[in-house]
Amino acid sequence: MKKPTLRPANPCFSSGPCAKRPGWSAAALSGALLGRSHRSKPGVAKLAEVIERSHALLQMPADYRLGIVAGSDTGAVELALWSLLGARGVDLLSWENFGEGWVQDVQRQLKPADLRLLQAPYGELPDLARVDPDRDTVFVWNGTTSGVRVPNGDWIAADRRGLMICDATSAAFAMRLPWDKLDVVTWSWQKALGGEAAHGMLALSPRAVERLESYTPPWPLPKLFRLTSNGKLIEGVFRGETINTPSMLCVEDALDSLRWAESVGGLDGLVARAEGNLAAVAAWEERTPWLRFLAKDPATRSCTSPQLEIVDPWFLGLSDEARFTTVRAMTARLEAEGAGYDLASHRASPPGIRIWTGATVERSDVEALLPWLDWAWAEQCEAAKAA
Repeated sequence: MKKPTLRPANPCFSSGPCAKRPGWSAAALSGALLGRSHRSKPGVAKLAEVIERSHALLQMPADYRLGIVAGSDTGAVELALWSLLGARGVDLLSWENFGEGWVQDVQRQLKPADLRLLQAPYGELPDLARVDPDRDTVFVWNGTTSGVRVPNGDWIAADRRGLMICDATSAAFAMRLPWDKLDVVTWSWQKALGGEAAHGMLALSPRAVERLESYTPPWPLPKLFRLTSNGKLIEGVFRGETINTPSMLCVEDALDSLRWAESVGGLDGLVARAEGNLAAVAAWEERTPWLRFLAKDPATRSCTSPQLEIVDPWFLGLSDEARFTTVRAMTARLEAEGAGYDLASHRASPPGIRIWTGATVERSDVEALLPWLDWAWAEQCEAAKAA
């Protein structure tokens, strides 16, 4: 196959940290409040601006609290699990690596008395109809390592008594979240808006706040996980008074990403960009015989982290180790050509290709990448057969 000549203008397709917004340069950080305390008046104002712009951009209800916490999305989810679980039975949904991680933490560390697992293999969703509205539920909105998302929130009861705890790190700013159906929502700066790492966002519904103020978990809470004092929510956390010391350089970068998001039409514009990127991949997948979407149901295909499994008979005849080696060699060809970086699937998922298609990625770059994938596959097959 002839080598393509057109390369993506930005070949960054990693699913985290993700591509910076179009036109980004280090000059965007020139206003960073470096050398100043994050507790100073201008420092708190910067942090509060991240919260306020994020709250507005995501179209969150006015009575939802939003705060900045330590440890990226992982820290935000852990904070929610350790602070809220145990009051009711809990349903844990898992269909990919990150959901499996929350299952392991709850099972092995918190060990609640009443726990139920609802699991599905990569490419599928658990039976959402089995979710019990009287129980707390922990789930990811978008399976970053499987490319499978929940299609909507219709399966979540409006009159539920339990809390819905949602890891939305690769969904926020690219998919529409039904806020009235969610009680805890978490994400990180380095996913859909291409920010820098280490900071997490935690959104709480009034029902989640009520749980925090009325329930004390049976296990000890580290300082970083404490959101209440004397039985009342620490409101400062949701006004920019962070528990830990944040990077003001990362804060400035987050503000730049949020301003860019507003400039492209806000949430509507972000969703349209991500869905357009998925459409480009879907059109290519339909005419490409050697791979297919891992997501079995088209309604569940992720518009940020679509995963594609290789179905060529020669490839399927290889051992698991050989398949992973083949994918790594194929993606190494793309990196060597400067045509696409970090495209191999997550190490925990089936061997294949994962393309970050969130809103910070230009559709023209996705379209330029796809012929390179065909070329790299053809080259890899030819090399393997020659060997």
